Order: sequence, then C-alpha cells, then structure tokens
Amino acid sequence: MEEKAQSNRHKSIKADHKAAQHVYVLRDLKEYLGESLLIVFSVLLALFLTEFINDQHEKSQTKELLNNIKEELIKNKQAEQEQYVYQQGILRRIDSVLKDPVLQKKVLTNGEFHLNYIAPDGILLHDLSRVAWQVAQSHNITPKLEFKLVEKLTDIYDQQTRIDKLEDKEADVFLNYESRKPEFIRETLILMRDNYRGWAFDRAPALIKKYDEAIKMIDKGL
Repeated sequence: MEEKAQSNRHKSIKADHKAAQHVYVLRDLKEYLGESLLIVFSVLLALFLTEFINDQHEKSQTKELLNNIKEELIKNKQAEQEQYVYQQGILRRIDSVLKDPVLQKKVLTNGEFHLNYIAPDGILLHDLSRVAWQVAQSHNITPKLEFKLVEKLTDIYDQQTRIDKLEDKEADVFLNYESRKPEFIRETLILMRDNYRGWAFDRAPALIKKYDEAIKMIDKGL
C-alpha cells in the first residue's frame, strides 16, 4: 500500500515537471536580420526627418531675418536721402556765415554758440538703425549668406557707424572753450564744415547706392 502511494507521488512530481516546461521557438537568421534592418531603417528615418525639419526651420528663420534686414535698409535709405538734403542746407548756411560777419555775431553771442542758426533740427536729422542686422548676427546668419552679400552689409553698417559719429565730432568742436572766442569763429565753422563733409555728407551718395545694391541682392536670394 505504501509502495503504491510512493509510486503515485513520483508520477505526480513527473507530471508537475512536464507542466512547468517552457516552449522555446527557434528563429532563423533571416528573421533576426529583418528585425535589425527594420530598427536601423527606423532610426535613419527618424534622423532624416529631424534633419529635414531642422533644415526647413533654419531656412524659414534665415528668410525672416533677411526680410527684416531688407526692411531696415529701405527705411535707412529713405532716412539717409532726407538727411543728405538736410546736410546740404547746413553746408550752405555755414558758407553763408563764413562770408557774413553779421551772421557770425548771431551764431556766437557773448560766448554762447547758437547751433540752431546752422543746424535747426540738430546735427543729425535721423538715426540710422542697425537692430535687424544685430539680431541676424546674434543668430549666426553670416555663414548662411553669400560672401558678397555679407561684405556689402558689413560695409553699409560700418558706414552708418561712421556717420553716427558726426554728433560727437561736431560737439568736440563747438563745445570747445576756444570755439567761444569771436576771433576763432571762422576756424570753428570751417572745422564744423569739414566734419560734415568727411563723416557724413560725402559718404551719403555711395551709401545710398549700396542700399539699393544690397536690397537687390537680398531679393535675389529670397
């Protein structure tokens, strides 16, 4: 009886072992290669799509930055054209004062220099903006543009910087103690005239032409 019970227990243990056995599916090399290739393809596709999206975003950003620069150049060109006409009037008034002692006494009275007789609306009529160019440079736009356009824009904004210096150069003249002496009025006016010509007026025609050239180059690239 006891032997029969032990036999039944052995059979039960064997049955449990059989039930606990795992089934393994053997896969061939082609299936592994297929899955590997699918994974590689998925990764490459994701990289390609990411690169494509980034490239499109970069092109869109560059186009927007160029449009902003173009609008800035158009506004600066108009401002410089108006300023050129204004400075013609200033140079004529300086020449008139140089020829007329009566006008010289109006410009310089009791040690006070009356700039309004020469430049009624200030030394510079307009400020020439450079915000769009600075923003574009902060986005590292120069490697994305043709060299000739970068060269042209760099030259334009350098010329604007020189023109903007006119205020400081003229202030150095008429705020100088010696300029308040009547015997030096002619020298003061001549220095002012030379500053206008050297820093602003004589640069204007070439700068206006460069504005047109740069605008055309941008239009061509857009």
